Amino acid sequence: MDHSTRARLRLHLLSERALGLNAVAASQPGESLAMAESGAEVAERPEPPQPRPPVQSPAQMSPPPTLFGGDEKGVLQSEALAAMPTVQAFTAAPLSSDEKRRRLIAMNENEVRGCTKCRLCEARTHTVFGEGDVDAKIFFIGEGPGETEDQTGRPFVGRAGELLNKMIAAMGLGREQVYIANVVKCRPPGNRVPAPDEVATCTPFLERQLEIIRPWVIVTLGLPATQYMLQTKLSMGRLRGQWQSWRGIKLMPTYHPAYVLRNPSYETRSAVWSDLRQVLAELGLPVPQKKSLGE
Repeated sequence: MDHSTRARLRLHLLSERALGLNAVAASQPGESLAMAESGAEVAERPEPPQPRPPVQSPAQMSPPPTLFGGDEKGVLQSEALAAMPTVQAFTAAPLSSDEKRRRLIAMNENEVRGCTKCRLCEARTHTVFGEGDVDAKIFFIGEGPGETEDQTGRPFVGRAGELLNKMIAAMGLGREQVYIANVVKCRPPGNRVPAPDEVATCTPFLERQLEIIRPWVIVTLGLPATQYMLQTKLSMGRLRGQWQSWRGIKLMPTYHPAYVLRNPSYETRSAVWSDLRQVLAELGLPVPQKKSLGE
């Protein structure tokens, strides 16, 4: 390649670079080497694109990992129990009696009575907020209002409520000295167990009641209330009579008064009374020596 040709090629390359082009393909096999030897700057050619991997069909793709202990079919091994309650212990200082009363009244009047967040509002007569001593050391929790409770707006006032009153009296206490509420504030149709979405909607009210009152002991009445508070699927036979804890508060599961009415055996009444005696001992209150309810 003569000097004149090299000069023209160098000028052409400079023009190409000024226009943003990196290189001109060599027309002859030796031209690129000749340009490099002449000092002309030649940009590296981009590498040819790598072939893409073949697209896999959904059947060929590996399934994503399942969450929360799912099996290979994607079915959860442990079905969730409605809403998961908060588990951390309370850290805020307890409220005064007047402030507790004010907050509970405001929650009931402004949030619960007119609540339409779930389907249970459709057939209710009254919401059932709860009642009792705002400074109660014992907080009883049932699953939901029954027919009489729906008509009156008060918790545990039917036949099961009458038995609960006797249980409380056997402990040497009055109903006005404890607090009584339910997992849900409206009666489930036909007194069925509350559905998970209903529980998820309503239990924030219950948790706030517990935070405001700050009892020393919670007594869960029956399996639904116990399973929700403890987030377990164990049977009542394995849970009752065994101390548990919820947010730093001791919790004692026992049979629901309605269950005791349906199964009024000495064994059942003795089991409930044993549970209540443990509660009294925990609170440092006198423990009557009788062996079962009704003696």
